[in-house]
Amino acid sequence: MENPVLSDKSKYPTDEIVYSHIGKVKPLWLAFFAHVEKEHPDIQKEWRYYNDGKSWLLKATRKAKTVFWLSVSEGGFRTTFYFGGKAEPAILASGIPDELKEQYTKGRRFGKIRAITVSFRNKKDIENAKKLIPLKLACK
Repeated sequence: MENPVLSDKSKYPTDEIVYSHIGKVKPLWLAFFAHVEKEHPDIQKEWRYYNDGKSWLLKATRKAKTVFWLSVSEGGFRTTFYFGGKAEPAILASGIPDELKEQYTKGRRFGKIRAITVSFRNKKDIENAKKLIPLKLACK
């Protein structure tokens, strides 16, 4: 599940195209976005093609804040949340699993920000992403 598959700039990623790639994790996709739409109806989703990565990514935003990025791979998808250093106490105090906390604390830094990525394989991954959304929204 490493290489993004939505690499054709001329093919906008419709639901049908996305579902053809994510396969058996489609129920996770549907459950995750049902939660986002119900609990965070003000989050806007927009597919954009990025030349630097030669791939389509879904950018989820609330007003001017990017909440998460989503990429599709063959057989799955993942979300990445970027947090600044000031978010560390909230992340460490949160109910996310230790491996996600460790991704943040020991992960690669991009300037002052660090990432937490959730790869969707089972229902617990949805729960982890659900916990990260309010954490991200609470950050300044």
